[in-house]
Amino acid sequence: MKPQTTEWIDKAEGDWNAARQLNRVRKDPNYDGVCFHCQQCVEKYLKAKLEEAGIRFPRTHNLISLLVLTLSIEPHWVALQPIVAVLNPYAIAYRYPGFAAAKSDATTALKVCRQLRRTIRSSLGLSV
Repeated sequence: MKPQTTEWIDKAEGDWNAARQLNRVRKDPNYDGVCFHCQQCVEKYLKAKLEEAGIRFPRTHNLISLLVLTLSIEPHWVALQPIVAVLNPYAIAYRYPGFAAAKSDATTALKVCRQLRRTIRSSLGLSV
């Protein structure tokens, strides 16, 4: 595995762990943070997949755009587009005043992130 791929994976795992830790907080939970870190986890895993395949990608938080780039190497991932779309707005939506994630948003984000994380890790030959 390329060193840069490993760095992306390490960053993705940091976000995965942060999301799970934030979700366990009972007093003053930060559901915005859970959603954000789930989006970031998947973003970094998609970038790891692209990096490992030698596919250049733009500086973007758009999961749909990153997923489309992976379709040349994982064409069956087209089926993941509706799932990825769930997380896509979380890069920005809950980071600014005016919007707040609910517990149900965080629960959904974790579920979707877990599924996508497993899929991408498996495709990279990593344990799930």
